[in-house]
Amino acid sequence: MEHFDVIVIGAGSGLNISSATSSRGLKTAIVEKGPMGGTCLNRGCIPSKIIIHSADVAEIINNAKNFGINANGFTVDFKKVTERASKIVDKDAKNIEDGTRSDKNTTLFKTEGKFIDYKTLKVGNKVIKGDKIIIAAGTRPFIPPIEGLDKVEHITSDEALRLTKQPTSLTIIGGGYIAAELAHFYGALGTKINIIQRRDVLIPNEDREIAEEFTKIFSKKYNVFLNSDAIKVSKKGNKIITTIKNRDDNNKNKIKNIVSDKLLIAAGRIPNTDILNVAKTGVKTNKEGYIKVNGYMETTAKDVWALGDICGIYLFKHSANLEAQYAYNNAFGKQKKKIDYSAMPHAIFSSPQIAGVGYTEEQLKEKKIDYTVGRKNYIETGMGTALDDKDGFVKLLVDRKTRKILGCHIIGTDASTLIHEVIVAMKANQTVDILTDAVHIHPALSEVVQRAVWNLK
Repeated sequence: MEHFDVIVIGAGSGLNISSATSSRGLKTAIVEKGPMGGTCLNRGCIPSKIIIHSADVAEIINNAKNFGINANGFTVDFKKVTERASKIVDKDAKNIEDGTRSDKNTTLFKTEGKFIDYKTLKVGNKVIKGDKIIIAAGTRPFIPPIEGLDKVEHITSDEALRLTKQPTSLTIIGGGYIAAELAHFYGALGTKINIIQRRDVLIPNEDREIAEEFTKIFSKKYNVFLNSDAIKVSKKGNKIITTIKNRDDNNKNKIKNIVSDKLLIAAGRIPNTDILNVAKTGVKTNKEGYIKVNGYMETTAKDVWALGDICGIYLFKHSANLEAQYAYNNAFGKQKKKIDYSAMPHAIFSSPQIAGVGYTEEQLKEKKIDYTVGRKNYIETGMGTALDDKDGFVKLLVDRKTRKILGCHIIGTDASTLIHEVIVAMKANQTVDILTDAVHIHPALSEVVQRAVWNLK
């Protein structure tokens, strides 16, 4: 059995810790079966945003006539689009692995790990033990129990980012952010899109007003089936038949068959705690299988910390990086610090883009917090008019008494960028007035945020 000062399981945000422990001279082990860089680099944020940019370019060309530009159509080299992303991330992953292997204080176990005892793992044919354990092993796509799915070829987001042949038609089971982003990518490049969503809106975790507007926009672009369950999947020749059932009792055509070339499962994600067998090291999980951690990223087992998606608090790369900072400090620093999740933002890189931070209006109502709303449409500003963004708007939620910002939700052009001045104001614990006191460049798009404040009720 080989002994280490620290064992890091997962080479995504866990690398933030392993690089720090190695630089301190600690004997460090990294356990990672897949390519280095984790989900974000290899199967998530980075490759998806590279290919989505191609979709954004295609959409600009498709809408060029609205701005007096007569584009004579275009062709899509789909293989080049996805291979460009794959080459970039594969190179980065290899560089990380090469750097890790050359580190004299780090040992990389490029295989699956499984706990067999307290702070003890079996990695391949070896057994290793660590004084301190950091679990950052992430999640994987959830495959729902649909009749026939085990006999029909289907893809998840992992494979969807690396297809080299564009499908003529694609059926997506799921209506969350992964479904939204991949529908935009394939749809903007010309694939016929069908989306099967169990809920009554797409992206249901967003502020309700945002989700409803997004659903309306997507329903004009694609075939969206709301309140519907996929109950069976079958194959007929080269086509996939997805049978859906509508939950609405007033719907006379409850059962429908949807035909497509490809089937994408985007029905959520599940933690890798079962593969790791974390119970063997004394780590407890909740009913969904996510690791239970306290405010210091400590698990129920002494000297075992966890971070990232496997904890299920926020499933974002930026939140995992934040958790890595605190986990490292609390595992190796002199004084423990409780993690600060305040003003934790997120974005969906679909078309239109979505961004949010803080409470939704529904959450404020549930908590009985006295709030007021400031709302401004993009099209009512100079740059919004220039962009012809008729659907975009900013929605600010503000405490009526203190004037502190409780939440902000944006749908529209560059939403993921626009929201950052609100994030900074919230993190600095400023009142909403700082957004109006700051001089905004005219007629930059950011004026829409300032004017949302002017419209506070």
